[in-house]
Amino acid sequence: MDYALLLERFSSSVQRTWSAQRRLHAALRAAIQEGELAPGSRLLASRVLAQELGIARNSVVYAYEQLLSEGFLSSDRRGTVVNPIAQVAKQLQLPTTTLLSDFCLANRAERVMPLPVAAELTTGFAPGVPSLTDFPKALWRKSLDASWRHLTVSQLGYADAAGEPLLRAAIADYLRASRGVICDADQVIVTDGTQSSLDLCAHALADAGDKVWMETPGYVGAQIAFRSAQLNVIGITVDKDGIAPTEHDWQTHHPKFVYVTPSHQYPTGQVLSLNRRLELIQHARKHGTLLIEDDYDSEFRHGGPPLIAMQGLVPDAPVIYLGTFSKTMFPALRIAYLVLPKNLVPAMHSLVAKTSLRGRSADQICLAKFIRDGHFLTHLRRMRRLYKNRRDELVRLLQAQLGDVATVYGDTAGMHLSLCFHNTSWDDVTISEHALTLGVVVPALSHHRVGRRLHAWSGLMLGYAQVPIELMPALVEHLKSSIDWYRNEIDST
Repeated sequence: MDYALLLERFSSSVQRTWSAQRRLHAALRAAIQEGELAPGSRLLASRVLAQELGIARNSVVYAYEQLLSEGFLSSDRRGTVVNPIAQVAKQLQLPTTTLLSDFCLANRAERVMPLPVAAELTTGFAPGVPSLTDFPKALWRKSLDASWRHLTVSQLGYADAAGEPLLRAAIADYLRASRGVICDADQVIVTDGTQSSLDLCAHALADAGDKVWMETPGYVGAQIAFRSAQLNVIGITVDKDGIAPTEHDWQTHHPKFVYVTPSHQYPTGQVLSLNRRLELIQHARKHGTLLIEDDYDSEFRHGGPPLIAMQGLVPDAPVIYLGTFSKTMFPALRIAYLVLPKNLVPAMHSLVAKTSLRGRSADQICLAKFIRDGHFLTHLRRMRRLYKNRRDELVRLLQAQLGDVATVYGDTAGMHLSLCFHNTSWDDVTISEHALTLGVVVPALSHHRVGRRLHAWSGLMLGYAQVPIELMPALVEHLKSSIDWYRNEIDST
């Protein structure tokens, strides 16, 4: 074999930066794998090969030793020999097309694939995005530095799977004072985000095939979590007072748990009425059903203090309460939590201890200190004022520009509202896609359909928390252009 030619073959523009020993190792290994160096072939002595290639002998020795350790070569008193195992491996190789066709996603993963995903864009009116430019980064960095300085050696290891005790206590205190949640620190489990909380609930509270209820339209992330766990997801229609299950639903589709967003329904923004909340708790107790209350953005109520959580309406309510800091702080923090009923605490603590080793103690301790020192509430108050002003301006613009074709819903709280078309036959997906071409992110309500039941909502979600007031007129004008375009399209057909 012409080793110089072999080495040159692997001297591409990228590989010219490699050392001689690395290039020789790659060249020899490829030659063995492709059968150019047949099993049993005896390689040149290291000194001879080094002279032929014009490289240092140590480079050849390195390449040989590396191939020996990888099993491509073996050595004896007579020299270095190519192992037959390389040829066996080559014979076992299948064509690339065959390999690709042999692997596919599991059935439960395939069930998730048709579901839409939330827009990754954070521009326009993308929902769920806080005003990141107004987050006090310098103050947070100072708190985080202090947390790292005081971190103990033991806290560098695997932390309590339920979360840092300081943070769980701070969360419990905050929820009791601000949301009326009835809990203590032991009932709190810290997670890596709402999606992690939903995944935990889906796998811990129901078996494959069990029926679970969701609002329709509803949160796509919850639907993904439940379908990934092979649960039978049933959509329950939402009206102006929130989720509206019938007595027939309770009798014929008895659920293991019900997922609801009562304080600011996602995506319509409606508030679940007090009567509906109490009825839901009453039926849940009667049928042995758990309620999962996702309180994702309830801190931002624009017409008064936040509503009392459903979990705290009655003692020992069968409710698991979910919260997150992605909306109140920033999404990259990846800290959320759930509050368990007391009877579930021992089993769930044992489960998370066995299934999820956790760390990030510094971030959690920093957040606990941020809450304890009053910085969290100060930030919330600033954001409430900011978001209310932005909400007011957006509602004014929508009513002025689009009041003849749509109505604003869900603007009393949260970080987004819904713009619902008077003509419910309009294709909101088409309008949403056209608006995106103009730089306006407004997800369609139809994308949030759950199950087979139809719902009467046709419209768009508009997040306003991250949109400065001065940018809103142009964005609303672009949105109006998309709606006008759609009206012209349907009028011409």
